[in-house]
Amino acid sequence: QVQLVESGGGSVQAGGSLKLACAASGFTFRLCGMAWYRQAPGKERELVSSINSAGTTTTYKDSVQGRFTISRDNAKNTLYLEMNSLKTEDTAVYSCAACGSTLLGFTYWGQGTQVTVSS
Repeated sequence: QVQLVESGGGSVQAGGSLKLACAASGFTFRLCGMAWYRQAPGKERELVSSINSAGTTTTYKDSVQGRFTISRDNAKNTLYLEMNSLKTEDTAVYSCAACGSTLLGFTYWGQGTQVTVSS
C-alpha cells in the first residue's frame, strides 16, 4: 500500500522558516521523481518544486526560487522542502507527489500539511 505522509507544517510569522518532510512507503522511492505542490484557499493547485529520482535535477516555481530548497534522502525514503524567508502568500496546504513528472503528472499523492504565514 502506497503512503505519502507529510509533516512539518505549522504557523510562522513572515520571514520565518519551516522544513516539510514527506515519508514514502509502498513503492520504490529511489526510482521515482518527486514534487511538492501547494493549494491556497480559492486557488488552483500549483507546482512548487520538483526533483528527479537521483536528486541531481531540481526545478522551482519562480516565486520561491532562492527561498525554498527541495531535497531527498533515498536511504530514508523521504522528500524534504526547506522553506526560508516565508511570505504571507506562501500560505497553503502543501502536498507531496510521487512517481511521475511535471509534464505527465504524478501517480501518488499525500494528504497535505498546512502552512500558514502571518504578517
